[in-house]
Amino acid sequence: MTSHEAAESATDLAERHKKMILEALRKHGPMGKDSIATRTGLDGVQVARRMKELETAGLAEPTGKRVPSATGRSEREWRALGM
Repeated sequence: MTSHEAAESATDLAERHKKMILEALRKHGPMGKDSIATRTGLDGVQVARRMKELETAGLAEPTGKRVPSATGRSEREWRALGM
C-alpha cells in the first residue's frame, strides 16, 4: 500500500467512526465517551479522537454535564447536533 492509499484508508476509517458515534448519540441520547464506545464497539481512544472532530464540525457538543466513566471517574457527556 502506498502512503497515499494508507492516508485515504485512515480518512475513510475516521469517517466511519464519526458516523457510528453520531448514530449512537442520535439513537440513545447524550452519553459519555465510554458509553459511546460500548454502544459502537469502538474503544475509548477511538471515540475520544473523534469527539473533538465532531465538535469542530458542529455535529456534536458537550452537554455541560459530567457522567461516570467505565472506571467510575467523571467524563464529559456529549450530544449530537442537527438531528
